[in-house]
Formats: sequence, C-alpha cells, structure tokens
Amino acid sequence: MSCFMQIIGLGTLVTMPLIGNMSDKYGRKVLLTVPMSLMIVPSAILAYGRTRNFFYAYYVARTLIAMLSEGSVHCLALAYVADNVPESRRASTFGILTGIASSAFVCGNLSTRFLSTPSTFQVSASVAIAALVYMRLFLQDSIIDEQLTTPILTYKGIGKGKGKAIEQLTTPILTYKGSGKGKANAGCCANEIPSKDVRVFKSAPSLEDMLCLLKSSVTLSQAAVVAFFYSLAEVGLHASLMYYLKAQFHFSKDQFADLMVISGIAGTVSQLVIMPILTPALGETRLLAVGLFFTCVHVFLYSIAWTFWVPYVAAMFSILFVFSHPCIRSIVSKQVGSCEQGKAQGCISGISSFANVISPLVFSPLTALFLSEGAPFPFPGFSIMCVGFASMIAFIQSLMMRTAPPIANQKVVNTFYVDA
Repeated sequence: MSCFMQIIGLGTLVTMPLIGNMSDKYGRKVLLTVPMSLMIVPSAILAYGRTRNFFYAYYVARTLIAMLSEGSVHCLALAYVADNVPESRRASTFGILTGIASSAFVCGNLSTRFLSTPSTFQVSASVAIAALVYMRLFLQDSIIDEQLTTPILTYKGIGKGKGKAIEQLTTPILTYKGSGKGKANAGCCANEIPSKDVRVFKSAPSLEDMLCLLKSSVTLSQAAVVAFFYSLAEVGLHASLMYYLKAQFHFSKDQFADLMVISGIAGTVSQLVIMPILTPALGETRLLAVGLFFTCVHVFLYSIAWTFWVPYVAAMFSILFVFSHPCIRSIVSKQVGSCEQGKAQGCISGISSFANVISPLVFSPLTALFLSEGAPFPFPGFSIMCVGFASMIAFIQSLMMRTAPPIANQKVVNTFYVDA
C-alpha cells in the first residue's frame, strides 16, 4: 500500500501544478471534466467483472489515473471557490467544502457495510457518472479573461540592448537572461524593466517557476512549509497507525474503519458548524495554529495509548484538528491574484504530494522496527511520536506566520518598448 501511495505521489507531484496552471488559462470546468471522467473507469471495470484479469486491469487503471488526477478535483474546487467567494468568507467556505467532502467519505464508508461487493462498485460508478453529468450541466465556469492571465515569462536580452520593455503585471514570474557585455540576471520580479525580446511560456511551470512563486510572498512560503510538514505527518500517521493498532491492541480492519468513521463524522460536524463560527472571531491564521496544536495532541495520544479505548478518544480530536487544511488553502488563496488561483493551489498540492512520497519511506520502516523484537528500546509508538514531531514543526511555523495583505487584482496592460 505504501508503494502504491508513493507511485501516486510521484505522479501528482508533476501533474498538480500543471493542472492548476492550465485551469487558470482554460477554465476550471474544462479541467474538472478530465479527472472526473477518468475516475469513472476503475469502478466501472470492477462493476463489470471481478475475475483476476479484471482486478489487474483495475489496479493498472487506478494507478495510472490516480497519478494523473488524484486530488485534482479538490484542488480545482478550491480554486473555483476562490474565484467566486469574497476573501472575508473564503476560509469558512473552504471549511464547508472540506466538510462536505468529509461527509461523502463517511457516507461511502458506511454504505459499504450494507451493499454487496458487486453493488458497491456499481453504485460507485453510477455516483461518479452522476457527479460528472451534474457538473457539466449546472456548474457555471469562472470567467476566463486572457488579459487577466499572468503567464510565466522568459526575457532574453542580447548585447547592451537598444530598447526596454515596460510591463504592468499582476504578480508575474519573470526570468531575465542577458548575454554579450551585460551580466545575466535571474529573478522573480514584478514591474521591472526587462530586455527587448519577450517570449511567453505557457506550458507547465518548472521547479524554478514554483520557487519564484513561493518567494513572491513570505506568507506563501510559510504556508508551503506548513503544508509540507502537515502532509508529512498526516500520511505518516495513516501509513503507520493500522499496523501499530493491530500489533498493540489486535485491532481488526472493521475497528480501524470505525476509527475513520468517528474521525470523519467529528470532522464533518466541525467544518460545517463550528468553523464558520470560529473563523470570523479568531481569523484563519490563529485557527490554523489551533488546528495544528490539536493535531499534535491527537498524534501524541495515539503514540502513548495504554488501552484499546484511547485511540477512539484520539479520533474525536478530529473535531478540532480539521481546521488546518482549509485554513492553509485560504491563506494561500489570498496571496495571489484571481488569475493565479489554480497555479497557487496546484503548487501547494504538489508540495503535499512530495510529502506523500517521502512520508512512507521514513515512517513505515520505523514502525516495523519498533514493532519488532529487535527494537532499540521498548516503545512501540515511537514512530507515531515522530509523526507528532513533524506536526509540531508545522505548528511552530504557523505561530510565526503573519498574514500579508491580500494581493490586489490587476490587468496586464500597456506593453510597449521605449528606446534607450
């Protein structure tokens, strides 16, 4: 399972920034259609047949499609919400969106207990088709204006240069290259005077482009660090917890599913009811710190569990730690203009995917070591505690975060050259 997650993580590390960037240009609805259509295929395969060949076909299709589209629906949905919701209500709306997703997760888990195996995949495929049809018929796309699109630009100047270009840009990512007698300069700048030749690069953002985007705002960089360590802890907990609970308290898969349902129900109630009340009072930065603090408590409680009912108590902390993810996304959305929401959300999703790749490599072997007879010292929950340390780093970083003023929306206008 951890190998499967790593393969998917490697794929989404590349595709998330690309999908987000393309949605800024071509629209959220068009890009939503692709992953929602592809996700019908795996369920449809097992709905049709469940022999060995169908299972292999499902596994291959599920892996490839997940590499291309895992998490992209949620990423694009966040960008769509940022397009249409004022900044003052964005954090609460992100929480409601995540709460609805959590409720769907709970309903899906509960439904499998009442459906037969063939019916489960048939219902899954039918619901996926219904979601796609509903989206295509009723979802109004965000307004895409070419003048509002902030491209990734590359400027090349040759020699001393006979002209200068003046661009009024929102928050572009610029790279300047000089040759001849001039020195080469590279940077992420806005409203600077580049050289004469301008080349617009409209494909996938490179690693350098993503770094430039993160460097454009201190708050955005801090949010990226928080997102990385939060995802590292979240995936590490999921990769280790089932083995830990099975070894310590002989948990079955049904008991583990009960924990997931309890956590999902508590998180759903919190995001739909409590978060819209707390966000105006505390602000998203403080609420992020609150969520990360209780994430630490939640994980540390798992690591020192002394009896079988302690994990159930720890799962109830979901009512408080679920604030973290929507708050991170809301903070990020306010640091870029309206034409870069997809790019920013895709960048954060890519960083989270990178954490998804690293986390099982670190925590799965550590869990196996401390659950074995050859453990360096008798502490079966040590790997879970290390997960808690990762979440603590995210918490400390959130305490140092100071939300910068939102980026104002501007248009790209008046591109012209002035002779030197």
